This record gives sequence, structure tokens and C-alpha cells, in this order.
Amino acid sequence: MLLTVVVPVYAVEGYLYQCLESIRAGLTAEESASVEVIAVDDASPDGCGEMLDGYAARHGDLRVVHLSHNVGLGLARNAGLAEARGEYVWFVDSDDWLPAGSVRAVLQQLRTGPDLLLIDHLRVQENGRLERDASSGALKDPSLASLIKLQHTAWNRIVRRGLLEELNLRFLPGWYEDVPFSNPVLIAADRVAVLDRVCYHYRVGRLGAITATRSERHFEAFEQYDRMLAWTAERDLEPWLRHALFTLMVNHLLVVLGNDGRVHPRQRRAFFKRLAAHYRRYLPADYPGHPGIKHKLVQARSYAAYATMRQAYRVVKRNPEPSPAVQPVLASAPQPAQTVTIR
Repeated sequence: MLLTVVVPVYAVEGYLYQCLESIRAGLTAEESASVEVIAVDDASPDGCGEMLDGYAARHGDLRVVHLSHNVGLGLARNAGLAEARGEYVWFVDSDDWLPAGSVRAVLQQLRTGPDLLLIDHLRVQENGRLERDASSGALKDPSLASLIKLQHTAWNRIVRRGLLEELNLRFLPGWYEDVPFSNPVLIAADRVAVLDRVCYHYRVGRLGAITATRSERHFEAFEQYDRMLAWTAERDLEPWLRHALFTLMVNHLLVVLGNDGRVHPRQRRAFFKRLAAHYRRYLPADYPGHPGIKHKLVQARSYAAYATMRQAYRVVKRNPEPSPAVQPVLASAPQPAQTVTIR
């Protein structure tokens, strides 16, 4: 068994079949035999549990794990990982899907034996619009300095399962569970391969998705960064890498803060205060600074100036010029795969 695909499932009735069908689509019998799919029903409140059982009964190539109570995305992934038999594991979210040829391309590259395989993706808006992610350009330069800038999610990296055992690395509870997983696994991997090919369609803005839900739970991002930076503090990382991780943390928390769909306006000041505290706590002694004005305002702990700048920016963006769309046919078409081992 070369690859285990773990699919955590919660309240995604309208997307589940598309996700499951996309995993084995186009595979030969031999290729399909080297892949197992484990779906974890995280006590879904809708009909997803029954849908999974029915799919498994019809197709016979899906293993279903039913959890007795809801544990959240990270711990549901752990439950699937505990049942995995593949040499590699790929965590695929159940409201997303894989474009044609993705698993075949991934299998080909996994046979070269990397610790970690990084893939490209497209963002899919609710209206079907396909867009490239701003971080995808990092794949063009197969160096750690570039790849650390890639969107830090679990689903864009396929990991050798033995590496997770060696690191004793699992997902932790809470929202933003990818933070203390994705960067550590990249830093710890000795052999990192890059597949510069769109192998994942990431659905954004879905009603009910964490990134589209206003909640106090977005404050849990701070705890996840505490966990990630505690992991890195135990290792002898080069100064530039510590600087990069600090910058990524500040950038990410600024994105969360600035998103109306996540942080309620009444909680924005408190979030900014926590961000400023994290800035002071984790600022590397030899950090060269960041040219961004938002970074400077966080460093100065000036929420009033940040709020004024944010409001002015929103006024300017009320009538933005339309950006060109990525044509779906071109975006989904198989692209030449290029794999580079960087270490």
C-alpha cells in the first residue's frame, strides 16, 4: 500500500460524493490497488455517515471510521491516520476535490521515495471561479527559503507516514490545527519533492467552513502558534528560518484579524492586542524588521492607527477593478510534472 488518503467528514452532504469520486477517478486497477481511502465520520449531524456507509457498500474500496462524538478536524485526521496502512498519507478535506490525474501524478512521484511531497492547488469560489493562490509561486523555487512561504495547510503536502512516527507528530485539537503540523513537517523532512502541478481544488467561502465563520474560536490561532514555536524552539534552526516563521505568523494573524467573516468587529481590538503580545513574545533578537506598515503598527501596539488604515483601505476597495478569471478548462487540465528533491 503506497498511499493512504484520509478524508475527515463533517456536514458536507452536498460535496462528499464529488470528493470521494475524484480520488480514484481514472486510476488503473493496479494503481487503485496501491491506494486506500479512509473516511472519518466526525459525528456529522447530517446524513454523511449514512452516505459513507452506502458508498463503501457499493464500491468496496472505502474504509469508514465512525466517531461517537465530534472531535474536530485535527483529531478526526488523527483517527484516520491511526488506521492507515500506506507508506504515505494525504489528508484531503471532504468539501474539496482532486482534478483529473492528480492521484496518478502523486503516485509516480512518491515512488522516488521523498519524505514529503508538495503539490500545487487552485482556489475555488462558490460561484465556480478558479483562482491561483498567491503562495503557489513558491513551488517554482525548490529551496526551503521559498517553500516555507507555501500556504501552510495539511492538504498540499503528502507525508511519509514513517516521518510522522519518527517525529511523534500529530494534529492538535482546536481551530488552525494545520499551523503546528505543516511547517514542522516541512522543516524536519530530509528529502522534499516538489510537484509543480495543480493536484487539489480548495473550496473557499463555503457556508459553514471555519474560514467563513465568525467566532471567538479564531483566537485559538494564538495557541496553535504557541505550539508551533515551542516545537521550533527545541531545534537548532538557522536565524533566517526563525525570522521567516515569525514573519509568517504575523502575516497570518493579520489576515485573520482583517477578515470580517472571522473576527467580529467588537473583538477586533482584543485580537490586535493578542497579536501585539505575540509579536513581543516571539520577536527574534536579531530580527531585521519588516517593511509592511501593518507590522510596524503591531510592533507599536497602535490599534487606533491600524483601525484607521483598515477603514481607509476598505473604502478604496469598494469598487475594485475586476481581475481576470482562470479558465476552468485550462486550470483543471493535466500539467507536466516536475519533481525536485531539495535536500
